[in-house]
Amino acid sequence: MAKRKNARVTVLLECKDCIRNSEKEGSTGISRYITEKNGHNTPNPLELRKFCPYCYKYTIHGEIKK
Repeated sequence: MAKRKNARVTVLLECKDCIRNSEKEGSTGISRYITEKNGHNTPNPLELRKFCPYCYKYTIHGEIKK
């Protein structure tokens, strides 16, 4: 049987509001999540709404480079 090419890629998602606040005010931290995406189907950077414990609300988390 032929071997499959691994299309799953591990990505880091980082809160965009925490990044903005850390530059202005010195935030306590930056919320990050680890997830996987299919690199063939979604070549663009991933953005999801996730809960940020530092902002204490649901915010947009964008993909960052490792």
